[in-house]
Order: sequence, then structure tokens, then C-alpha cells
Amino acid sequence: MSTQRPPSIDPAAAARWAALPTADSPWLHEEVARRMEERLQWITMKPQAWAHWAPVRGGLKAHALISARYPEAECFVVEERVEQAQQAIKSVAKPWWTPGRWRAPAQRAERPGDGAVQLVWANMQLHSAADPQALIAQWHRALSTDGFLMFSCLGPDTAHQLREVYAAMGWPVPSHEFTDMHDWGDMLVGAGFAEPVMDMERIELTYTGAARLLLELREIGRNLQPQRFPALRGRGWRQKLEAALTERLADAAQQGRLSMTFELIYGHAFKPKPKLRVDAQSAISLRDMREMLTRGKPGGN
Repeated sequence: MSTQRPPSIDPAAAARWAALPTADSPWLHEEVARRMEERLQWITMKPQAWAHWAPVRGGLKAHALISARYPEAECFVVEERVEQAQQAIKSVAKPWWTPGRWRAPAQRAERPGDGAVQLVWANMQLHSAADPQALIAQWHRALSTDGFLMFSCLGPDTAHQLREVYAAMGWPVPSHEFTDMHDWGDMLVGAGFAEPVMDMERIELTYTGAARLLLELREIGRNLQPQRFPALRGRGWRQKLEAALTERLADAAQQGRLSMTFELIYGHAFKPKPKLRVDAQSAISLRDMREMLTRGKPGGN
């Protein structure tokens, strides 16, 4: 896997998309988060603190599910805008008159410090990152030793029908490229994660018409391809697009509904103990030295 940024993502466009405020979580993101949350039952660690990266777009219902699964864990809510973070916090806030409200763990609208959490949760975010390795490195720093990462993203087969329609019409590509799950696994290892487990599934969604399909696609993302059409499209082009989608994607078996494929990638990995590098001269940070010494004591974590 190249160590460079994905060449198919425009960093400026990716930054605009990440900062764009949103009021509701897309249905698809909530469904993916629900499926990913079910996998937490197989992980025995109970985090004392966890971080939710981009919860409003990633899934407010999922934020509530994880908060309920780990009711005693402190939560760090990581958003580009503080208003978005507060929105996620309010979604799980108990009424002021509820006695348990005063004993509930803190939900903080801030990034966690280095090694501050035992779980990083990032749903449907990585495929839109202009520098995914930098984002993965942030997750790695936030985790304590033996903490774990849970993430999901779109895979290469996503919306292949849409790309085929654009190619047939002679238009520039409708989206940036999506990374294969094996490459994500390589990047996790390169960032210092251990035991990455990657999984993939494809789902077919159907829509009553082209307008509804385009609305959902706009809710879940943008075309971040640097070679995308550089200007505004007119009303006539939109009509041509809807007509082409209706003609080419209608499924007779689904009573004429339009079908679209989404490839979903799930991954999790652990942050292992720091390895002591032995050279002629070795420099070890005070934090790493303290952690290694602590783990060596009887009864140490």
C-alpha cells in the first residue's frame, strides 16, 4: 500500500465535507453502526473510557447504543464543530430529574489525550479522509495499551451501477475511489495496530425513483474526486441523470425500483504493548518507560 494520500481524494473537498453541519444521521450509517455494535458482544474488555469520532454523521442511535452498553465509561465526542459534539451529547442526556443523571459518566466534547481511552469507535468515516493514515495514527495515539479500534467504511464495489451510468453517458466519474479492505489492514499494521480483523459484506438497496436515490447518496457523502466536473450542473443535466438512472437501474424483479450496491467494510484491531527497540543508542519516552515498568509489576495492568 502506498504511504501517500489516496490520489483520488481532493483534500479541500474532504475538509469541506467533514466540516459540513448535519442535523440527522443517514439511515445507512445508522444501519451499519447497528451491525457493528452487535460485534462488541464478542469483545470481553469493558472500556473505562471511549471515544466516538464524528458521531452525528456516524450515527446518533449508535452513540446511544454504545453508551448503554458501557454505562460507566467516560466518553469523548470528537467532532469538527463543537455544536455537533454537543448534539451527540444531548442525544443521550437523561432528564434533569432522573437520579441516575448525577451518577452518569462524563460525555466530553473534546479529543482524548494520548492513551486516554480503551475504545475508539469510528463509523463510516475513513473512506472520506484525504489522509487516512494520519487519521488512523490519531486513533492509535488516543488508545491505551490493549485498547481496541472499531471502524467501518465503504468498499470499492460501492455504487458501481452509478459509475457505469456515468461512463455510458460520457461524464466524469461520480465519486472518488474506495480502498480495499486488505489495504486498510496493511495501514492498520503500519500505524502500530496488532491483530487487525477485516470483514466485508455487500447490500443491495432499492429506491422508488431516481430522485430518492440521489437524495440518499447526497446524505451519505460527496464526490471528492479531484477530476470531478468543476462547475455547477444545470436543471437539464439533472433531468438527463434521473432519466438515465431510471432507464438503466430499474429492476423488473423489484417492480421497477432502482437498485444500488453498497460494499461495507468492518474492521477492528488492538493496540499492543510498546516494543523496546534496541540499537547502539536507544531513546525511550518517559511515558513508554513508565508504562513498561508499570506492566512489569505484580498486579500491574
